[in-house]
Amino acid sequence: MTSTVPRPSPARPALTALRDRALRLAELVTTPLLPADYLDLIHPLRAGADLRGRIEAVHRETRDAATLVIRPGADWRPHLPGQWVRIGVEVDGVRQWRAYSLTSDLPRTDSCISITVKAIPGGRVSNHLVHRTQPGTLVHLDQATGEFVLPTPAPAKVLFVTAGSGITPVMGILRNRTDLSDVVLVHSAPAADDVVFGAELRALAAAGRLRLVEQHTDTAGLLDAAAIADLVPDLAERATWACGPVGLLEALEEHWAAAGLADRLHTERFRPTVLVPGEGGTVTFARSGTTLEADGSTPILDAAEEAGVLMPSGCRMGICFGCVLPLREGAVRDLRNGELTTAAPGDGVLVQTCISAAAGACDIDY
Repeated sequence: MTSTVPRPSPARPALTALRDRALRLAELVTTPLLPADYLDLIHPLRAGADLRGRIEAVHRETRDAATLVIRPGADWRPHLPGQWVRIGVEVDGVRQWRAYSLTSDLPRTDSCISITVKAIPGGRVSNHLVHRTQPGTLVHLDQATGEFVLPTPAPAKVLFVTAGSGITPVMGILRNRTDLSDVVLVHSAPAADDVVFGAELRALAAAGRLRLVEQHTDTAGLLDAAAIADLVPDLAERATWACGPVGLLEALEEHWAAAGLADRLHTERFRPTVLVPGEGGTVTFARSGTTLEADGSTPILDAAEEAGVLMPSGCRMGICFGCVLPLREGAVRDLRNGELTTAAPGDGVLVQTCISAAAGACDIDY
C-alpha cells in the first residue's frame, strides 16, 4: 500500500503573495504616511503605537485647577507615587509638552491615570487643559519618571511642605502610601477655596491620617521657611519633601542647610516656560558643543551636515526614523505640514531632523 503525502494547496502562497503586494502598494500610495499611520487613527492606544492617552473625564478642583482622567495606551508602564509624566497637547496647531505630577490611585479598576493641572496666568498649556479640554481628546504621553518618591519602608516621621499646585505629587503619595504613620503637611494657598484637594486633605486630617497646617497667604502672608520650625517643633526628626515655587524651595534649602538638615530635605521644582516660535534660529548640539544658524526652510539635518556635524540619517523623507534625536529645548516646525513641536528646558522631546526646521532657538541632544 502506497501512502501519498498531500501537497500544500497553492491557494495559501498565492494569498500571501497577494497580501504582500497589496501592502507594498499601500505603502507606495500612502507615502510618506504608512498603513500604520492610518491604524493609529483607528486604534491610537494600541500596543506598539506612539504612546498616547485619551482624556476620559475632567473634574473641577478649584476655580483654576482641574483633574484630567486619562486612559493611557497599552504600552504605559506603572509609575511610583510622586512621579510625573510629560503630556503633549495640541494648542492652536502647536504641539506643546509640559510635565505634570500623577495624582491617581494606583489600584484604579479602570486602568486610568490622572494629572491635576493648575492654570497659571499666561500659561498657554495649563489654561487650555483646565478650561478648554474636553473628554475624548487624545494627548501624547511619555513614561512616568521623577525622583520625588518616598523610600520603602517609609520614614517614621514625614513632613510635606507645599504651595499652590505643589500639592499634586504629595497627593499622589498620600493616596497610595498607606504605610505612612506620622505625617505633617504644611500647605500654602491664597485662600481656603484655592487649596487644591482641600476637602480631601481636610477629611484625611479629620480621620487622623495627617496633621494639616494651612497657610492662607491672602490673610497670613507668604509661608516663611523659618516659621515652619515653630509650626512643626519636631522638624529635625522628620524627613521632608517640599514642592512649590522656586523661591520657596530655595528658602527652604537655605534654612535646612543652616540647621544641618540638608540631607533630610527633598525638593521638586516646577518650571513655568513660555516659548515663542519663530522662523529659523540658532541650533545648538549639546554634546558636540556646535552652534549654527538655520533658516526656517532648511531641515536641521541638512543645516548640521553643511556645518560639518555628522548626523544619523536614513531616507530623509520622514519614513525610516533614522534621524530621530531629542529636542532638549526650543521649537521646531515639521516641513511637511507646518506642525510645531516645542520643548521646555531639559525635556528631550524626540523629533525627526530630516523633516524638521528650526522655529526659533533650539537645543538638540547630539
